[in-house]
Amino acid sequence: MSGLFITFEGGDGSGKSTQAELLSEWLVARGRTVVRSREPGGTELGDELREIVLHRRGHIAPRAEALIYAADRAHNIATKVRPAVERGDIVIQDRYLDSSVAYQGAGRVLDPDEVRGISLWATEDFLPDLTILLDLDETIGRERLDAGNKRYDRLEAEKSDFHARVRAGYLALAEAEPERFLVLPATDPIEGLAAAIRERVSSLLQ
Repeated sequence: MSGLFITFEGGDGSGKSTQAELLSEWLVARGRTVVRSREPGGTELGDELREIVLHRRGHIAPRAEALIYAADRAHNIATKVRPAVERGDIVIQDRYLDSSVAYQGAGRVLDPDEVRGISLWATEDFLPDLTILLDLDETIGRERLDAGNKRYDRLEAEKSDFHARVRAGYLALAEAEPERFLVLPATDPIEGLAAAIRERVSSLLQ
């Protein structure tokens, strides 16, 4: 059986982790081996970089931020994701290069093509078989985060105009690559979203 690389994307509070877990459970029940990862933080080195880029208080220059994400991504793909896919496993990952294009490109107002190019170089052009975008209005996302009482996160703490740019960046990416993206409204019922995701993933299984 061939391996797959499936990524979940979306604004903060969109429910990516919930859907990733439901999909993982479904695939395991079908006899597939599932490897879970996340960016930043899918590896031991990634966890250290995650502390710097997400939880460090104080300014980080936008280009430096983009490069930290790319460094985490390069190590994650080389040591965890690519080997798993090559041995036939299914990797389900919370965020990938589309997050950098949306957050550092659109959100930080850097050149999206340059940000994408850095990640493609870092990963040797490794792209997902499927990217699931859970689209959420940024005001609803803010309400969900506030209700969750989570640990301080540099990106989540940004103002609404930043998150509006991020959402627009994501939708532009999905429009440019409709064959790779599955875009779903994050406000739909959890089980309905899970069913739509299973249907799309079923078409990729061999």
